[in-house]
Amino acid sequence: MAEKTRYSDDELVEFKELILQKLEKAIQDYELLKTTITHSESNDTEDTSPTFKVLEEGAATLSKEEAGRLAQRQLKFIQHLRGALIRVENKTYGICRETGKLISKERLRAVPHATLSIEAKQSQR
Repeated sequence: MAEKTRYSDDELVEFKELILQKLEKAIQDYELLKTTITHSESNDTEDTSPTFKVLEEGAATLSKEEAGRLAQRQLKFIQHLRGALIRVENKTYGICRETGKLISKERLRAVPHATLSIEAKQSQR
């Protein structure tokens, strides 16, 4: 029997559902991080005495920087998931961009936006 060169339409539907679930959660997380950065729902120190304000401004700046980094990372993850959805639609999803072979289902379930098989990823080191 010949080696499979792509996943079946049924398998692609299964992967699409997984990707959509992860995408929905990622977007929710991103929106939460954006809210944290902009303090649109904040209980900030502006309604308390100035003594606490000085102490908290440093922590707030650090917290905003961290939230900003996390938001950037989350946005990149969302872009990768959207790319994976395009590959599902093109029926090229799950094909290693280095070897041209199928990426294992286990890897795709763990990292649904993967474009490299474990073997190709390890050879990059």
